Amino acid sequence: MPEYVIKTGDRAAVIAGLRALADFMADNPEVLVSYRPSVGVCVNAAVTAARRAGAASAAELLGVPLEDLGEGYYSARREFGPVTYHVTAVPPKERQ
Repeated sequence: MPEYVIKTGDRAAVIAGLRALADFMADNPEVLVSYRPSVGVCVNAAVTAARRAGAASAAELLGVPLEDLGEGYYSARREFGPVTYHVTAVPPKERQ
């Protein structure tokens, strides 16, 4: 069991919601769309190494490099056209 926690939701429900949103937007061209929409996931861990491991695992699955943002924050992101999927490792609240 990893020492990190990735805050995640109901996978099937999120995918169905994204598909429903895409269909709605396709069927209603008058509805405004965001210029650069994004979907994000957070990795939490008390220990920096575990936090980095969680973000590194996500980066590997996304096929992108892990970015060290400094001060205990790590990020991985992949763009799908103008839509960005990003994973951010956040230090414990007492370190923010």
